[in-house]
Amino acid sequence: MPAPTDAQSPRSNRLLAALPADEWARWAGQLESAPLQLGQVLYESGRPQSHVYFPTTAIVSLLYVLEDGGSAEIAVVGYEGVVGVSLFMGGETTPSRAVVQSAGGCFRLSAAAIKTEFNRYGVGMHLLLRYTQALLTQMSQTAVCNRHHLLEQQLCRWLLLSLDRISGDELVMTQELIANMLGVRREGVTEAALKLQKLGLIDYARGHITVIDRAGLEKRSCECYGVVKDEYDRLLNRPLPLPHAH
Repeated sequence: MPAPTDAQSPRSNRLLAALPADEWARWAGQLESAPLQLGQVLYESGRPQSHVYFPTTAIVSLLYVLEDGGSAEIAVVGYEGVVGVSLFMGGETTPSRAVVQSAGGCFRLSAAAIKTEFNRYGVGMHLLLRYTQALLTQMSQTAVCNRHHLLEQQLCRWLLLSLDRISGDELVMTQELIANMLGVRREGVTEAALKLQKLGLIDYARGHITVIDRAGLEKRSCECYGVVKDEYDRLLNRPLPLPHAH
């Protein structure tokens, strides 16, 4: 499914688009447009969450923040998903924080509304559970990648996952922000980005990263990108139970 270009349509979000007509009719009346700005914090570690967010053209990073202020990205969420799974999974809060990585369109649903819909045990619940499993795969694969693979491979994985969640081939992102996402020193990101640029895979200038050779980027990446992508495709492209099935 190609990344959407229409920030104004809630159905540009993959989960919302998959809802059957009867469930969509209920959800649509409760969704609020909530455009996201670069760097905006949607929730903080350990704080109560008031809404879940369904990005259409925005990208949100889930970060784990350490006591000393350091951070590292544990997952990225775009038009394929939802931010705030702890609300419907029963945890209410989470140790991570959610920060907008790429500005764009988004819709939100109140905590009370998402809990009510989840507890109807309909197609929406199955969608949210499958998405949560895919998200857990991304989180665990990120941990493995950060521990075992080269920074260049991690950067390739990060660029590809981000690219999958936008339309086009350009990311607006400084090296400093990428370093914060990956939990590494900025100098390391600079070195890795320059190497990818010399290989003709990306072009980097003034906070804009343009992917020139996506196939080449996939070859330079580790297995982690493919594992995550395949799991998202497997879980979110499968047929859903019929409405009202239990």
